[in-house]
Order: sequence, then C-alpha cells, then structure tokens
Amino acid sequence: MFDINRVATAAGRQVYRLMANICVCARFRPLNSREDGEAICITRSDSQSFSIKDEKDKQYTFTFDRVFYEDSEQADVYEHVGRPIVRDAVNSINGTIITYGQTGAGKTYTMEGGNILEADNRKKGLLPRVVDELFSAINICGETTAYEIKLSMVEIYMERVRDLFDLSKDNIQIKEHKGNGILLSGVTEILILDGEEALTNLCRGISNRAVGETQMNAESSRSHCIYIFTVQKQVTNEKRVSSGKLVLVDLAGSEKVDMTGAKGQVLEEAKSINTSLSALGKVITALKSKSPHIPYRDSKLTRVLEDALGGGSQTALLCCCSPSLSSSSESVSILRFGASAKHIKASSRVSIKEDIDRKLDISTVKDLKLQKILKKLREKLDAETLDVILEEFVMDGLLSDPTTSMISSHEAIITSQTISSWKEATQRLVNTILELKREINVLKEDNQVTKEECKIMRQVRKRVKAKLRQANLHTVLALGFAVLATTCLSFLILSL
Repeated sequence: MFDINRVATAAGRQVYRLMANICVCARFRPLNSREDGEAICITRSDSQSFSIKDEKDKQYTFTFDRVFYEDSEQADVYEHVGRPIVRDAVNSINGTIITYGQTGAGKTYTMEGGNILEADNRKKGLLPRVVDELFSAINICGETTAYEIKLSMVEIYMERVRDLFDLSKDNIQIKEHKGNGILLSGVTEILILDGEEALTNLCRGISNRAVGETQMNAESSRSHCIYIFTVQKQVTNEKRVSSGKLVLVDLAGSEKVDMTGAKGQVLEEAKSINTSLSALGKVITALKSKSPHIPYRDSKLTRVLEDALGGGSQTALLCCCSPSLSSSSESVSILRFGASAKHIKASSRVSIKEDIDRKLDISTVKDLKLQKILKKLREKLDAETLDVILEEFVMDGLLSDPTTSMISSHEAIITSQTISSWKEATQRLVNTILELKREINVLKEDNQVTKEECKIMRQVRKRVKAKLRQANLHTVLALGFAVLATTCLSFLILSL
C-alpha cells in the first residue's frame, strides 16, 4: 500500500510521490552438486520467518515480507515480487526489482530462468514473465489507450556503464534530470511491439554480458546487469501522457576469493564487484539511519540505483542464498543487508505531462511498415548532431527526457519542417558569425591605418619642433648682432 506524500506541479508536469517501504524477500535455492551431502543451515518457521545457523553454531532469526524456500516455484516468486510492480508500471508508477546475493546463489536463474527463451513455463524467470505481463496488461486495455514500450539494457563492468545493445558505447555517462531522476545519457532504446521481439532483444543483450568461471559458478556474472522498460501511456482524446519505468537489476554476486579461487582478470573483476556492493551497503546504512548525506556517488551502481533506493520508485529486493552450512556466513551477511533495506521507505514517482502538443499514435505501435519507413528516415539524419541537441534540451529542462517524451536520441520521430527550421536557424547563426568576422577584419585594417597615421604625425611633430628650435636660435643671434652694432656705432659718433 502507498501513502500519498507530496504532490508537485512544474512546467505542465504533475509528479505524485507515493511512499512505501521497500519490499524485501529471501529465496533459498536447492543444494547443488558441489554441496551434495552438506548440512542445511536454515530452519523454517513460516512464509515470512526462519532461523539460520552459521559455521560457529550461532543462530540468527530473520523476518521478511516473504520467504521462498528450496521447493518454491519460479511462478511463486513472480506473483509476490514481480506482478504488483509490473501492474503499477503499466499505470505509470516507477518500479525496480533487484536480485542480490552470493555468487552461485541463483540470482540470474531467478531473473532469467534456465534460458530467456525458455519454453518450460515452470522454469521461466522474472524477465520473460515481466514481458508477458506487460503486453497482456496492454492488450486488455483496448483501443482507448495507446501504449509505447521501449527497452534498454546495460551492464556495470569494472566501474564503466556499457550498452549491451551497442558495444561501442562502453562508458555511458550517468546524469540527473530535475523532473525525471537518473538518466543514462545516449543509451540505446529499442521500441518493442510484442513479447517475442522483446525476448529476442533481451537474448541478444544477455549474450553480450561479461561472464567468467569460478569455483563457485561455471558461468559467474562479472557485472551488474540492468534491464530498463519504459512504458508510455496515453488515453485517447486526453491531452496528457503518463510514463513509468520498470527496472530489473541482476547484481553480480558478492565473492570471497578463497572460495571462488579467482585469479588474474577474474580477481580484478571480483575486487570491483565487491567494492561496488560495499558502496551499496553504505548507502543502505545511511538511508536506514536517515543520515543527512547519502553516498550515492561513491560508485556507478549506487548512482544508477539512486531512484530505486531513495528517489522515485517502488522497489523490491530479493536476497538469494544457498541453504548449505559452508555458505552460511555469507548468507547471514546477505540477509542482514536485506533486513537493513526493509527499514527504508522509498518514494514512487507518478509522472504526468499535461497539455501536450503531440499524441501517441496507435498506428505507430501496431504498424510494422511505418516503423521501417521511420527507421530509414532516421538513418539519413545526422544522429550525432541530433543527440547533442536533444541532450542539451533535456538537461536544460526545455524538453522532457526519453522516459517521458515521444522523442529520444534513437527512436525520434521528427518532421521535415522541424529539421528545416533547425537548419535555417543554424544557417542564420553562421551568416551572423561570418558578418561579424568581416566587420572585425575591417576594424583591424582601420586600426592599422590609424596607427600609421599616428606614427607619421609624431615624426612631423618632431621635425616642426626641431625647426622651431633652430629658428629661435637665429633670432637671438640677430638681435645680439644688432645690439652690438648699435653700441659700436654710438661709440664712433661720440668719439667724433
């Protein structure tokens, strides 16, 4: 249940914040072949509580929103953890599902199942069930509501955010928009029209994810993987668009080097994983204690999860553990992390943009031929220039970000009139700059002429002064001779 905490309105956008505690669940997988014959460290109480003993025979008791034991089904996990958040995402409430635990504890199996394209319904993980639920919810809405769903997929590997749909984007920047929270700048967004297309793209992205072999897991995830579904909704004849983000996070497993036998590159990956998980633990601790400073920026992982943990998202955390006694100390650490997270109250953001000029076109979602035409049009555009312009508009708040707008850097639908107006404005700016340059050159020439004239004038002035000094000397001499001559003449006359 949610409590309405605050309603804010800005720039035609209403943002409702709904407060709720993070939903925290625990899941224990069955013993694997490596653990056959080992003692079980957990004792069941009920569907919410259990106790666990570590290797020193110390007992701990934990209570969560739901506990899934070894005999639990994938469908059980989805019904309690996934379905409520998916339904809210369709209604424009942001949601996040996080799987956390020791390497080899069943996180990726819980998230993906045996295979993302798994035909056996019993083995399907959260991801394929989320896809099925999204399109089922959309289909029952009928033609009175238009939906658009976009999919992005990234991994955080060695403190770099990599686009799993475009491997050339191996250092995506994390930015924050005042109205829309955390953004992955320039990330690839794929418009998906049905569940089959979504699963095909997810399979392609998963194949690009970094994995490695350890003693704990033959295919251990070496990165944190993040799946982002952006759901945009418009009711026919209403001048507003609402949107919600559904984010699924498959965290890389925490590792003890003496148990995994990690060496070389795998060891360096383990260090990076443990460092980011440690940063996540510090954030959880700070949120629990209501610290004035939350260290979200200490790692890429905590920065990306800022909305999920303390910003604008309904969040579920699933702690995956092994029931074996040999893994009990690691399991206790994971469960303590979950117990701390249970005390955090996160806020879910419902974003509604009103008085929009553009409306979702149902044919845009359903007509494949139109999508092909738009794809060819986008290929002819200067994508790099377009990305820069759109990004600056988003950062300045002049244009809503890809999660709430019909425009994005990779799925833009732009009219020729808009492009033409941009070109005209750019050309006017170029002409103005050229005119200013010409005026500057003319001023430089005039300045040079003035300098030459000043130089000549100084030379003339010096000559005039010199001539004046000579003229004054001649005058003095003439006067002196005249006086002398007069004196001599006077003496001569007197002597006569």
